[in-house]
Amino acid sequence: MDDGTLVVECARGNAKAQRALFDKFAPKMLAVIVRYVRNTDEAEDVLQDGFVKIFQKIGEFKMEGSLEGWIRRIMVNTALDVLRKNKKLLGDIQIEDVSYKVSFEDHGFDEMNVAQLLKMIDNLPDGYRVVFNMFAIEGYSHKEIADTLGVTENTSKSQYSRARAFLRNLLEKIESD
Repeated sequence: MDDGTLVVECARGNAKAQRALFDKFAPKMLAVIVRYVRNTDEAEDVLQDGFVKIFQKIGEFKMEGSLEGWIRRIMVNTALDVLRKNKKLLGDIQIEDVSYKVSFEDHGFDEMNVAQLLKMIDNLPDGYRVVFNMFAIEGYSHKEIADTLGVTENTSKSQYSRARAFLRNLLEKIESD
């Protein structure tokens, strides 16, 4: 089934279509969620909660943009809701005048595979990891991140800057070994 047919059939409550949608997107979405929620059991719970929201709201999908993008946004927001509930997020860091233009040489990433990079990102502290994922991987703006997380744009920028510096230090250690 193509995405349009899946959406229509899922909105009608067709269990086979819902299963097909789940099978098509669950592996990718679990990988997205794991970048936010480190615990695999918790990530699987987020995946289930996310799909419940998707099936409840699938009739609202306007067929504008990609279905995968719409699903991804719901999954990211569901993961962020869990982090907020567990208070594992940014805390009350309010750094107003931090430059986020840290020099960051990308040459080391040329030889690095995706699994190594994702492992490095996974080692970031929670607040850094969430902002890095949202900005660098998901493509959110700092304003969107600030609005979503309930922090200032400068806090988002400083967390991103610190994440980059943290990754740069890890990369320098790898390169010196």
